[in-house]
Amino acid sequence: MRIVIALVLLVHALIHLMGFLSAWKLAEFSQLRGATLIPLSAFVARAVGALWLAVAVVLLVASWLRMSEQGAWWNVAAVGVAVSQALIVLQWQDAKAGSLVNLVLLVAIVLAASGSRFRTASDNHTRALLAHANKSDSSVLSVDDVAALPDPVRRWLHACGAVGRTRATTVRLLERGGLRAAPDQPYMEAEAQQYFSVDPPGFVWTVDVTMKHLPVLGRDEFVNGHGRMLITLFGLVPVVDATGPRIDQGTALRYLGEIIWFPSAAVSPAITWQAIDDHCARATLRMGDVEASAVFEFDDRGRFRLLTAKRYLDGKSLETWEIPATEWRTVRGIEMPVRGNAVWKLKEGDFDYFQWEIVDVESNTPQLWPRQSR
Repeated sequence: MRIVIALVLLVHALIHLMGFLSAWKLAEFSQLRGATLIPLSAFVARAVGALWLAVAVVLLVASWLRMSEQGAWWNVAAVGVAVSQALIVLQWQDAKAGSLVNLVLLVAIVLAASGSRFRTASDNHTRALLAHANKSDSSVLSVDDVAALPDPVRRWLHACGAVGRTRATTVRLLERGGLRAAPDQPYMEAEAQQYFSVDPPGFVWTVDVTMKHLPVLGRDEFVNGHGRMLITLFGLVPVVDATGPRIDQGTALRYLGEIIWFPSAAVSPAITWQAIDDHCARATLRMGDVEASAVFEFDDRGRFRLLTAKRYLDGKSLETWEIPATEWRTVRGIEMPVRGNAVWKLKEGDFDYFQWEIVDVESNTPQLWPRQSR
C-alpha cells in the first residue's frame, strides 16, 4: 500500500507539471486547452500555471515522504490535494478526471491521519502511565528481599540474574509475532510496544497488525486497577472496545504474567505468593477491587516455563489461559523468555492465538520507543 500511494502521488505530480508547462507555453498537450470557468488575463493564467507547478512539487515531496515512510507525508499531501482540487475546479473541462485521483488520495490521507491520531493517543496514555510511576526505589534486589518467597520463585530470581541488580520501576518492551482471531485463521504479522509501571502496577500495550494488507491498530491497558481493550481498523473504526470487571481481571492477569520480563516486580507489595510444589507457585495480584491469580511453573534450571490461569475469553466465559515459553535469552543482564505462545485451552481444542517474540526489554528508561511511520 505504501508503494501504491507513493506512485499515485508521483503520477499526479507529473500531471500537474503538464498544467504548468501548458500555461507557460513551454509545451503543448492536446488534452489541455486552457479553458477556465472564468476568463483569466495572461498574467493571472501564468500565475495559475505557477500554482500547478507548486502543487507538483508538493505532491513530489509527499511521494518521497511516503516512500521513505516518513510520518509527515499525509500532512504535506493534504495541502497538495486541497490546492490541486481548487485548480481542477477552475479548469474543470480539462482537469476534471483529476478529481477521482484526489478522492483516492483523500481517503489515504484520512486513514493515515486516523492512524496517527490513534498512535498519538496511545503515546499520551503511555506518558501518563510513566509519569505516575513511582521511580524513587532505585535499590538493588538483595538476597534478603527474596528470602521469604517460595523456593521455586526464589530460585528463579537468582537464576535469571535479578538478585543483585537494580529493581525495575518502569519498563519498556518491543515485541513482534503472529496474531489471529480464530483457530482456523492464518497468523497476521504483528508489532507491539509495551510500557509498564511497577508501582502502581500497570501497563499500556499498543499493537500494529496487518490483516489482508489492511492496518489494524489496537491498545490494551491496565491503569489504576482498570483495564480496557480497544481494537480498531485503520485507527478509525472500533472493532472491539471493552471495559468492565472481567476486562479488569484479564488485564491484571496480563500484568502478572508479564513480570517474567522484569522479575524484580515479584517482590512488589501488590503481589503475594503461595507455594505449590518444587516447580510451581501461585501469584496473586491485588489492586483495589481487582484480584487476579496465576500459577507460575519453573524448570529445573529455575527458568520460567509456563503460566496458567483462569481468564475470561472475550470478556464472557471463564476459560483456562496458558502462556508457555519456548526460548530464553539474556537481555540487558536478565535471562528471560523471548519466544512463546498465548493459548486458550478450550473444550473444542487448544486455540493458540499469539506467537510472541521479545525484541528488546529495558528497565528504568521512562521514555517512549521511536515509532516507525506506517
